[in-house]
Amino acid sequence: MTVWLRADHLVRRRGPLARRPDERVLLVEAESFARKLPYHPHKLTLVFAALRHFRDDLRAEGRTVDYRQVDTFEEGLTAHFEGRPDDTLVTTMPQAPGARERIERIVADAGGAVEFVPDERFLCSPGQFDTWASDGRYRHEEFYRFMRRSTGYLMDDGDPVGGEWNYDDQNRETPPDDWTPADPPTFERDETTEAVAEWVRETFDGSYDDPPYGGDWADPESFCWPVTRRQAVRALDHFVTHRLTDFGPYQDAMRGDEWAMSHSLLSTSLNLGLLLPDEVVERSIAAYEGGEAPLNSVEGFVRQVLGWREFLRHVYRREMPALADANQLGATEDVPEFYWTGETDMACLSDVVDGVRARGYSHHIERLMVLANFGLIYGVEPAQLNRWFHAGYVDAFHWVTTPNVVEMGLYGAGVFATKPYAASANYLDEMSDYCSGCPYDETKTTGEGACPFNALYWDFLDRNEDALRSNHRMGLLYTHVDNTDEEEWTEIRARADEIRRLARSGDL
Repeated sequence: MTVWLRADHLVRRRGPLARRPDERVLLVEAESFARKLPYHPHKLTLVFAALRHFRDDLRAEGRTVDYRQVDTFEEGLTAHFEGRPDDTLVTTMPQAPGARERIERIVADAGGAVEFVPDERFLCSPGQFDTWASDGRYRHEEFYRFMRRSTGYLMDDGDPVGGEWNYDDQNRETPPDDWTPADPPTFERDETTEAVAEWVRETFDGSYDDPPYGGDWADPESFCWPVTRRQAVRALDHFVTHRLTDFGPYQDAMRGDEWAMSHSLLSTSLNLGLLLPDEVVERSIAAYEGGEAPLNSVEGFVRQVLGWREFLRHVYRREMPALADANQLGATEDVPEFYWTGETDMACLSDVVDGVRARGYSHHIERLMVLANFGLIYGVEPAQLNRWFHAGYVDAFHWVTTPNVVEMGLYGAGVFATKPYAASANYLDEMSDYCSGCPYDETKTTGEGACPFNALYWDFLDRNEDALRSNHRMGLLYTHVDNTDEEEWTEIRARADEIRRLARSGDL
């Protein structure tokens, strides 16, 4: 038998690698992965550098590692079975049934066999989730409480520590003008990482000069992601020591000059397996118990990892493949070109897109309430925006982007989102400093210079009234719709149409 670890399963302390310490290890570096989409250069650098470092670390520990650098996974597996006929590969279960079937087909065509084992990068097993969701309802808050009770995290004799399950009301503050977050951690790039980065530049840089990107993607100096287990642990220590305290109150805030705020920046390490969710959660809880971080910050972070991340993984597993193409509101617009170029006068979108272009990252509120919010009220087809997120972010894998973007961001399926997360400029003005430096007027809905978010927001409610009016969480909004006279609606619709024309022509 041979343990086959895919590039996002770089786990040594548990799973098939830990359970089979004497078995040969297969790692396949397939260039075709990098050509499936126009991935962000930092994403490619991250994945391939982490894979090569993982190979070197295993060999340094005395493990036998077959490392295949090939064009496709099919070539890598065929070469493996040519050298080891009738071998059986042991690998972790993929997130979607279609991926499992594809692996089985490839392995069978290569003349071998494959055995799937549980994916131990998560805390909630498929069986556990399926039992919890046996009634067919997905409610994140209920699942989060279920996981708190199951694990005992932040629990005190059956009750939540502090008496409350969450502290959202304490986690929506805007930082004072003189507040400055701790600098994000940085990691020295060794020869392996530099070689990968250079290979990415030489191999793929030309493609970023052409559509859909539009040139100037990826600031080489801004690559800041851990590519080894040791670096990932340092990143976790840095977050808990320097950023966790302020994470809670300011986690929803946005500042144009602070791309990281006090966010953990641990998603890449978790999604590659360099960190495991239990160690991340337990490290943060230890900080609370040691008096080093407040409960509202720790609980908010635990909810992201223990609740939301685990929840999305299983929603994806159960709802694919239909979820990827879901479009319950019938949205038909293409992703505006400025999502690729950053060329728009809208300060919030320009800044966030520029950040994605430079480093393949923006924090979760920028993703939901700027990028996805605009896509929702503009009317972007969900699958298109999902592909953009998947191509643009260093931490994007299909299992996490699809439910986040298609469902949470664009209300595409209605499988767990209880309402669309649509917002006007009022929200952006409250939670960010973008509006103060924007040529568009956040207080105006129609007329010259009116913020596009405003007319698009009301137009969204208007054109989707049949689908949304009966939603109990939308009742108050439709009271405002009912109180708007026809003359105002004529102006709003005209302004929304104008915004779409400007966006399509690249003049917004």
